[in-house]
Amino acid sequence: MRTIILALALTFAATAANAQATCSAEAKTKNLNGAAKTSFLKKCESDAKAACDKKAADQKLSGAAKNSFTNKCVKDAV
Repeated sequence: MRTIILALALTFAATAANAQATCSAEAKTKNLNGAAKTSFLKKCESDAKAACDKKAADQKLSGAAKNSFTNKCVKDAV
């Protein structure tokens, strides 16, 4: 069970890393500072969490597997 969860998480992490830049890198590219940066990062993180929750649901994950997958996904996105 753990092997399957780990394989899914690693597969998604590799895909997500190649698909888009992280929120922090995007904020740096846009030269955001102070409140604008904080607001941008908060919105980016909430968008990432929503996308990760949807992907977890698509993969029919639940319980600890869903939590682990979502936490890793959001951490990679931010």
